[in-house]
Amino acid sequence: MSEDQENNPMLDENFEEMLASSFDYSYTPPRRGEIREATILQIDDREIIVDLGAKQDGIVPSQDLERMDDSLRDSLQAGENVPVYVVNPRDQNDNLIVSINMGMQRYDWEKARELLESQDPVNVKVSGYNKGGVLVRWNRLEGFIPSSHLVSANMTTERKDAMNELIGSQLGVKVIEVDQDRRRLIFSEREAQKEWRAKRKATLLAELNESDVVTGVVTGLRDFGAFVNIGGADGLIHVSELAWHRVDHPRDILSVGDEIEVYVLSLDRETNRIALSRKRLLSDPWDDAQLRYHEGQLVDGHVTNVVDFGAFVALDDGLEGLLHLSEMGDGSLKEPHSYVQKGDELSLRISHLEPEKRRVGFTQRWGTEMEDEEEATSTEAPVEAESSKSEETPVDVEATESAVDKPEETPAESDSSE
Repeated sequence: MSEDQENNPMLDENFEEMLASSFDYSYTPPRRGEIREATILQIDDREIIVDLGAKQDGIVPSQDLERMDDSLRDSLQAGENVPVYVVNPRDQNDNLIVSINMGMQRYDWEKARELLESQDPVNVKVSGYNKGGVLVRWNRLEGFIPSSHLVSANMTTERKDAMNELIGSQLGVKVIEVDQDRRRLIFSEREAQKEWRAKRKATLLAELNESDVVTGVVTGLRDFGAFVNIGGADGLIHVSELAWHRVDHPRDILSVGDEIEVYVLSLDRETNRIALSRKRLLSDPWDDAQLRYHEGQLVDGHVTNVVDFGAFVALDDGLEGLLHLSEMGDGSLKEPHSYVQKGDELSLRISHLEPEKRRVGFTQRWGTEMEDEEEATSTEAPVEAESSKSEETPVDVEATESAVDKPEETPAESDSSE
């Protein structure tokens, strides 16, 4: 110590303060599982050396480098700040082992939590599947889409084939669960599709007009109608708008995947609903029914419904009418269900036709009535023939007898008598 320091107590106090400040009492050693900011000091082929503010530099081993995406590994440069995950504060060689790959995942988990709150859609890549759903990669995290939240899989084929077709594909999804401690990240394609369809439908509603004719694909069949995708949004064809004849279920005339033309019946922009029609693009069979059909005409049709009082029958062009119970068979049936079934093909005659009332009636008794009339006619004909013959015979005989009994007079005989 200098003479000035010995004679000046103030200098002693300043020195002690400087000495004390050289030690950072707030320093905490790295702990396993901790995420710290680090600066890359050196990049080698087999390891990366980083400074994370510890008493020794950290080492990123070759195993961690192999797990990185090629693009990430190639982009790293000395002097760059990166997050690192403390794998082992002190290994058997007294080294501090850290992971950049796991450190970078911290940002992905934070982003995943943000996406869970915002519900913004993201893209993931399918990497595999199991019995519960598909495995996906999102940035540096592995995630999962349960089968119940999967839309893209073509389940009309074998499940294994459908899942294999998805591997490597990109899917639009939403985050529905984040649990970093359990490393659980769950996505839903169904929820993302639902929002996308809602936005697309709003856009489509702004572009569409009532009475427009558009092409769509049948996406679903329900008891009440068929859903058709038109340009990314679904519209509904009510069962009553599928055809001019009665339709019990849409599957009777449509199948999922069918491409059809539809007529825009109505648009509800407040509820985002689109009502479609198929039958409005088909010719109304009643328009020229009077020209094509007449009473007594023999026609072929198929049974569309059976009720207690008869059966409804549709012709090939969609004209539909009633075959009443009293007009079935010989007319003695008590109930129709044992006689005809839905889908049966029948040959009938038109008993009455009323296009102005959109009514047509059928019968199976027309042939029976004709046979009854013919039988009655053939039975009465021999009686009439005998009657006429018996009446004519006496006349012929009488004429013959008079001709024989009374000789013919000649002019010569008359003159001699006189």
